[in-house]
Amino acid sequence: MAAGIVLFGNAQAQNAVDDYIDQARRAHRRGVRQVWVAQQFDHDAISLAGLIGAAVPGLGTGTAAVPFNPRHPLTLAAQAQTAQAATHGNFSLGLGLGAHEPERISYGTSWPNTIARLREYLTVLRSVFDTGVADHHGAEFTAAPTWPVTLAGGTPVPVYVAAMGPRALRVSGELADGTLPYLAGPRTIEEFITPTITQAAAEAGRPAPRVIAFVPVHLGGDLAAARALAEEQLSFYATIPSYQKVIAREGVDSLADLAALGDAESIGRTVARYRDAGATEVVLSALDRTRPDEELWELAAAL
Repeated sequence: MAAGIVLFGNAQAQNAVDDYIDQARRAHRRGVRQVWVAQQFDHDAISLAGLIGAAVPGLGTGTAAVPFNPRHPLTLAAQAQTAQAATHGNFSLGLGLGAHEPERISYGTSWPNTIARLREYLTVLRSVFDTGVADHHGAEFTAAPTWPVTLAGGTPVPVYVAAMGPRALRVSGELADGTLPYLAGPRTIEEFITPTITQAAAEAGRPAPRVIAFVPVHLGGDLAAARALAEEQLSFYATIPSYQKVIAREGVDSLADLAALGDAESIGRTVARYRDAGATEVVLSALDRTRPDEELWELAAAL
């Protein structure tokens, strides 16, 4: 199966949405079958994924990931169904747990009880997407709309959670369709992530979940420069406790050790290790975001 890619904004673009769509169209022509976009403060990832999928028929789109704070699950469900209808069934919803300190800085508040909120959030989404109704009254959320909650063409919506801790993985196994680990190496996927989420899904009577591994990557011959770029770009994640635990579990000395660096053959070997470890899909996330890397897109399509 070809690897997916993450699309990034082009700072030189005259219109950001037009540029994302143009990148997606070009990537699809080169054989890419799935693109993902991240949530940012300057664009809405669900809307963007829906617009891309509507403009490029047959291309899978997804969000990786949309933090579920501060949106209410009914609001997000409506957005996701709209994107699914726009893409004619080619949209995947990826949710993130968020991080307390960035949320506090950005919004002036943070939301405690992350796992309890995740469980209730997924419960509401599951009810809307699977049954077409919502009547939830919990400690974290109330979702009891008096109007219809489904949209023609808007379901089903695959839901994935960027879960890497044990409790989040268990909740995701019970209520979501899989996980979107980033900076979780092959060892962590094989020994911890896949067994944990798969067991939870089996106990809940749900299908085997998908493990969609997002891998930072740089295609080029200068390994020293690539490693320096990886250390610079990934340093932020070393400050987030959930990522610190995953990095420690992998047993690496540097965040750069978790990146796929080098020529096409080297990156291909890294992707193969992730698949051998149990990743059902691999997504390449470019470390150099100064320009769209069409050579990387071609490599992703060939892997």
